[in-house]
Amino acid sequence: MPIRARHIAALVAAALAGLGLSGCSSINEKLAAGMSDSLPAWAGGLPADAPPRPGTAKYDEYMKERERRRLIPAAERSEEAKPASSSEDAIH
Repeated sequence: MPIRARHIAALVAAALAGLGLSGCSSINEKLAAGMSDSLPAWAGGLPADAPPRPGTAKYDEYMKERERRRLIPAAERSEEAKPASSSEDAIH
């Protein structure tokens, strides 16, 4: 079966469609991360108590606080959690 120009054109069209779809997925991955931050929780966005995204200054602060709380004995940790949650609500 000889290769015809029609076969080559179909292969080129399929390759271009595949490349176009893969390009869209990489762009959408970056856009989705930013868009989900701006959506309200009722519309499927991040809840108010979600931790910050990795790579930000708030994330480093969050991880330090989390590690500090992890090192506190369990008996003291439960007492500290109650006042901390009310003070965090006042900030937001």
